Amino acid sequence: MAELIVALDVSTAAEAEAVVARLGSAVSFYKIGLELFAAAGPEVVARVKKHGKHVFLDLKLHDIPRTVERAVKSCGALGVDLLTIHSAGGKAMIRAAADAAATFGANRPRVVAVTCLTSLDQADLADIGVTRAMVEQVAALGSLAVGNGADGIVCSPQEVVAMRRRLGPQALLVTPGVRPAGADVGDQKRVATPAQAVRDGATHLVVGRPILEATDPRAAAAAIRAEMGA
Repeated sequence: MAELIVALDVSTAAEAEAVVARLGSAVSFYKIGLELFAAAGPEVVARVKKHGKHVFLDLKLHDIPRTVERAVKSCGALGVDLLTIHSAGGKAMIRAAADAAATFGANRPRVVAVTCLTSLDQADLADIGVTRAMVEQVAALGSLAVGNGADGIVCSPQEVVAMRRRLGPQALLVTPGVRPAGADVGDQKRVATPAQAVRDGATHLVVGRPILEATDPRAAAAAIRAEMGA
């Protein structure tokens, strides 16, 4: 069954903890991204974990293998459940991340590799010199990641069907760019509804603004979970 992850797109640990408290039992998994981690550091992970929640630390690690290895060990020591690296870091970096995570045993953080950001489209790929079609680029990077020890990938909902077929039933497919029908897509370019993403094979759906900016965030989260079949 797919998991709903709520993106804590706020700027302080106090705001993050307030969101977690307000959503209560409606949500068990939260994403901490660059903005919040840069502002609040490891403390915010501890404050979310204190409520008995799972944490997806989305820092998109991308550096030389040794640096990423050490960073993953630091993230694992915080007790995070899921973390991101960039698949474009290459085989050695991906393997270093996977091996570092494995040192935590059964409670290890799962490592998922970012393929192409959901804010990018084909024209953006061309701007950075990538001539492959989006789906081909995602497929190549996804296979590279999972083939070198990553637990799965981050991809847009539009690539989920192809990547489920390519990577098999065990791979985690984490999908940002999920928007309930009629919701504002914001700066995302490759989106889908929660129901469609789950039908296509996503394992984790990341949702931020449609919940955080709702009049009743708890009800909004419950509605999305219902649409997911959770």
